[in-house]
Amino acid sequence: MLKNAQWIWCNRAPAADEYGEFYDCFDYEKGTVTLAISADSNYAVYLNGALVAFGQYADFPYDKVYDTVDLTPYCKVGKNHLAMVVWYYGIDTTQVYYKGNAGLLYAVQNDKILLCQSGADTLSRMSPTYQNHRCKLITSQMGLGFAYDCTAEDSWKNGELTGFSKSAVIEQRLPLRPRPCKRPALEKMAVATLVKEVAPNDLIFDLGSNTVGFLSLEIKSKKPQNLVISYGEHLNDGVVRRIIGRRDFSAEVRVKEGLSKYVNSFRRLGGKYLEIVSEEPVEVVSVGLLPTVYPLQSRPRPTLTPAEREIYDICERTLRLCMHEHYEDCPWREQALYCMDSRNQMLCGYHAFGEYEFPRANLELIAADDRPDGLLSICYPMTGDLVIPSFSLHFFTQCAEYLLYTGDRDFLRRIYPKLQSILNVFLTRLEESGGVVPPFAGKTYWNFYEWSHALSGALKDEDADEPDVLLNALLSLALQHMAEIGAALGDPTPYAARATALNQEIKVRFFDPVRGLFVDRVKNRTYSVLGNALCVLCGAAGEDAPEICQKIWQGDGLTPISLSMRCFLYDACLSVDEDGYTPRIFADIEGIYRPMVEAGIGTVWETEQGEQDFGRAGSLCHGWSAMPIYYYHMLK
Repeated sequence: MLKNAQWIWCNRAPAADEYGEFYDCFDYEKGTVTLAISADSNYAVYLNGALVAFGQYADFPYDKVYDTVDLTPYCKVGKNHLAMVVWYYGIDTTQVYYKGNAGLLYAVQNDKILLCQSGADTLSRMSPTYQNHRCKLITSQMGLGFAYDCTAEDSWKNGELTGFSKSAVIEQRLPLRPRPCKRPALEKMAVATLVKEVAPNDLIFDLGSNTVGFLSLEIKSKKPQNLVISYGEHLNDGVVRRIIGRRDFSAEVRVKEGLSKYVNSFRRLGGKYLEIVSEEPVEVVSVGLLPTVYPLQSRPRPTLTPAEREIYDICERTLRLCMHEHYEDCPWREQALYCMDSRNQMLCGYHAFGEYEFPRANLELIAADDRPDGLLSICYPMTGDLVIPSFSLHFFTQCAEYLLYTGDRDFLRRIYPKLQSILNVFLTRLEESGGVVPPFAGKTYWNFYEWSHALSGALKDEDADEPDVLLNALLSLALQHMAEIGAALGDPTPYAARATALNQEIKVRFFDPVRGLFVDRVKNRTYSVLGNALCVLCGAAGEDAPEICQKIWQGDGLTPISLSMRCFLYDACLSVDEDGYTPRIFADIEGIYRPMVEAGIGTVWETEQGEQDFGRAGSLCHGWSAMPIYYYHMLK
C-alpha cells in the first residue's frame, strides 16, 4: 500500500516539538477501507471528525514500523474527510525516542483500489492549536509535555480548511515493517471525582486508583483563560506534587468562553489525581483519563488466600498499566523500556496472560539497538549515549526465558548474531584482563546493579579497573543462557565451558572463607545480598551455597537487596531448599506488599519506600515489582 506514497511534512524546515496537520479525502460506496500509516514521531488519525487511530510504534529510523487500520466502521457513503495530526519530537535527549526526520507516510485503499496517499498534493499546515516549539520536558526520561489552545480550534477535521497548502516532500526512503504486536485501544473514560477545593480556582480530582491514559476535559468558563493540569499518584503534600527537581508533571490548556472539550491523543498521563489550577474559577463538567490499554486476557490464578489474591491483583494491574507500545518501567515518570525491568515484566506476563507476541516484539526492538561499542543502550529506542553494562547481560536471561516459555527457535535464530556480538564484548574484556571481566569506565557507562548502597552509582577513579563480583556472576549466567539458546538452535558452543572456568575464577577472586561470603570488590570489602545471590545462581558458590543462602536471607551486615532484585534472592534460596524457603518467601511477600495493598491505589511500588524514595520522586506503579505473580504460579 505504501510503495508509491511519499514522506511529507507541513514545511521544509521542521523544528523540535512541532505539530503538523494533514488533510485528505476520498469517496466511499461499499467494501473494506484500509489505512496504512507511519510517522515520526507520533500520530492521531480522525475520519469525519472521529478519532480512529493513534500512537506510532516506538522504533528506529533504520527499522521503521507502519500500522494498518481498518477505517470501514467509520466510513460514510459519499465524501469522507481524513485528518491526521503528527507530533514531531525532534529531540535527542530522552530515553524513549530515537531522533529522525519529521514526516508522515500514508495510503488508503478500498479493497485493492487506491483512494489517496501522501504526496506533495496532500494539504497541510502547522497546528494552530498545539503550542509549537515549546520544548518543555515533563521528565528527561519521558520527554516533552504539551500545551493546547481551544480558542484556536476550527472545523478542519470536517473539511473546512483555512491556512492549508501543499506539503513538502521529504527525500528519504526508510525500511518499513508492520507493527509486530497489537495496537493499544481506548477504554471507557475513567472519570475523576472532585475531592478537594484548595481554592476556588484550584481543584483536585481523584480517579479512584492509579490509571494511565489520555487527558479528557470538558470545561465551562466565563472567559478565555489558561489552565494548568497537574497529575500524580498521591496527595501527601496536600496537593498534587507537580514540581520535583527539574521535573514538571503538568500540561497546559487554554479554554474558550463557554464550553471547551479537549482530548489529548498523544501523551499518556499516569496517576491517581488530577489538579486543575485556573486563572479564575471554572465549572468542570468532567475531567479524567481515557485508558490506553494493550489487549490482554488474564489466565486463571493459582489457588491463593484472600490476602494473596489482593497482592496478585495489584501486581497484575500494574503489569497492564506498564504495557503500551512497549513495556515501560513506570507510566508516571519515565515510560521507558529497560532490559532488566522488562525481564521481570515478561516473566510475570507469561504466567498472568499467557501472551507471547508482545514480549517477542520488545526483544526484537531491543535487538535492533545499534551502538558502536556493541553493548545495548540503557533504553529503546533512544539516541543518547548511556549504557548500563549489567543490563546487557540481563538481556540473555530474557531471551532464554522467552525460548523456555514459547519454544520459538525461529525468532532466537534471527537475533542470535546480535546475542553473539554483545557477548563478545564481554569475552574480549575477559580475555584481555586474564580471568575476570573489569567494569566499564567512563561517563557513558553507568555501573548500576540495583538501588542499594554502593551498587547504584558511577565508579570512583580509583575503582575504574577493580573488578566486581556482580558483573562477573551476571556474565556467567549470560554464558549459560547463551549455551542453552545455542543448543536449542543446534549450534554447539563453548559458552558452558567458559562459564565453568569463570565460576572457578570468581570463587578464587571473590570468596572470603572467613565470612563464608563473596565480597563485592576485593579492595572495598563490602558484601551484598545481591552479589551473593548471583554467585549461588551462577554456580560459583558450589558446596557453600546452602550456608550462603542462610546468611543472605538474614542479611545481617550485608548491603540489602532492593525490591526489583529480590527475585534473585528468592531464586537462590529456592535452588538449595525449595521446601524450606517457600513459606518464608510467601511471608516475605506478604510483609512487603501488604502496605501497597492498604494504600488503596491499586498498583505496586518502585521500592518499599514508596513515593518518598529518589528525592520524593518514587513511583507507585512500577512493572519490575510485579514478581509475586511468578512465585504464586510457580510455588502454589
